[in-house]
Amino acid sequence: MLTQLYIRQFAIVDELTIEFTHGMSAITGETGAGKSIALDALSLCLGARAEAGMVRADAEKAEIAAEFSLTTLPTVLAWLEERELDAGQECILRRTISAEGRSKAFINGAPVPVALLKEIGTLLVCLHGQHDHHQLLKPEQQLALLDQYGGHGEQLSKTATAWRALQTLRKEKNNLQAEHDQHQSRRQLIDYQVRELDEFALAEGEFDQLETDYKRLANSQALKDDASYSLNSLYDGEHNNAYSLVESVAERLRANIELDPALSPIVDLLDEASVRIEEAVHELRHYHENMEGDPETLQINEERISTALQLARKHHVAAAELPALQQQLHQELASLDHATDRLDELTALIDDAQTNYQSMANALSEARQKTAKQLAQRIMETMHQLNMPDGSFHIEVVQLGLTHATAQGFDAVSFDVSVNAGQKPQALQKVASGGELSRISLAIQVLTAQREGLPTLIFDEVDVGVSGPTAATVGKLMRQLGEKNQVICVTHLPQVAARAHHQLQVTKHTRDGQTYTGMQTLNADERVMALAQLLGGDSVTQNTIANAEELLAG
Repeated sequence: MLTQLYIRQFAIVDELTIEFTHGMSAITGETGAGKSIALDALSLCLGARAEAGMVRADAEKAEIAAEFSLTTLPTVLAWLEERELDAGQECILRRTISAEGRSKAFINGAPVPVALLKEIGTLLVCLHGQHDHHQLLKPEQQLALLDQYGGHGEQLSKTATAWRALQTLRKEKNNLQAEHDQHQSRRQLIDYQVRELDEFALAEGEFDQLETDYKRLANSQALKDDASYSLNSLYDGEHNNAYSLVESVAERLRANIELDPALSPIVDLLDEASVRIEEAVHELRHYHENMEGDPETLQINEERISTALQLARKHHVAAAELPALQQQLHQELASLDHATDRLDELTALIDDAQTNYQSMANALSEARQKTAKQLAQRIMETMHQLNMPDGSFHIEVVQLGLTHATAQGFDAVSFDVSVNAGQKPQALQKVASGGELSRISLAIQVLTAQREGLPTLIFDEVDVGVSGPTAATVGKLMRQLGEKNQVICVTHLPQVAARAHHQLQVTKHTRDGQTYTGMQTLNADERVMALAQLLGGDSVTQNTIANAEELLAG
């Protein structure tokens, strides 16, 4: 509930503090006095757009603060706690606007984005403006009002969730299909390349081994001749082979060790060299005996190397990199095949998601059908009370099907009205005059406001175009609404103001060439005079005073 509104240097307000209480509060005053300024200021605390022109002339900045009691608002308390903005059972929304048009927003003293003011504002206040009846002509607004009255929030949420899930899957499939179509030729090429590389089947490290084997096989005779020469030089030669020479030298030096022990390490090295020569000869003899030319294997190697080099040139890689390329192409092909599989999977998922969405939308549609009958009956009854005795009201809900589906379902809603006896109901914008539309809009706003679930409801001159007995009915409806909610109503009708639990009077005066607006809560006597002025204008007589007293007593 709104408990206090503080305004400083805003429009023609110098400084003003307004206290609000439970029940219905009427704000009255002369035309042009600034009755709606307080509501404009409150709108800024609820996240409305700020402009430099809102700052009072010659002031550096405007400041507005709205204080709310949260004793019966656990949802708002939870919202504040979640964002670490909790300050007990009170909530203060504050907004400042500089003369240059820059604004700052605060919740319980903490600076916040303006978007958060809008978010919490929807949990605290519902504002009905004097031009709402123009919005009433729009089909989307009619649908929103129907859902609001029916309390379809949970069903709307489920339908919207199902819709988003369906759209996400459709988007993924469209993107994947586009990629699939675009990459189809690429897939055909990769499939051919993979089959070609798979058929060749070059193993990791195989090309290097092929080159090594090819060099050995191509030079096998020369290698064998060199091995034979080496064996002869090391061991097999009859004269001066390496082994015999080393042994001869070692034997001679060994005989001289007794003469000089320093020769002993040298003899040991020569003995070791003899052993190493014998080992080398053994290995070399084995190499020589097994070194045979193999023309068939050489040809196979040569052909495999040639094919590897051709494939390497074809794919612009080194021949040794062909196995890595083969693996890479396999992965890319698997990815493209997975995309195809995913397309098939998405088709099934979309069918399921569409079935789920249709189920949610059908349930929402059924709820709307039921609510439409109830709301239409209530609106028609209220129209009769608002001096439209022959009026009838119908709400038609038509399912348009999946081709017209949105996050709000697939229903089209039409508010049809007949204001004269025997007249066939037609679309609201085709039948109702300005005054009739205003009264129908008022009836709908009052009825839907009862279902808002919000503690504070504000009506800004929604009774424009209403007078006489109808005005008295409007006042009665407002007061009934104020029994359970806090209702703040800006009005120019004495019949409406008289039904309020509290009345605030807006006044305007000029001082030192500057215009100032003020507002005060009226006591019983002051209310009589204020109502008399609304009834009689400039001429307040005993009759108008008596009429005012009668209105208050009624």
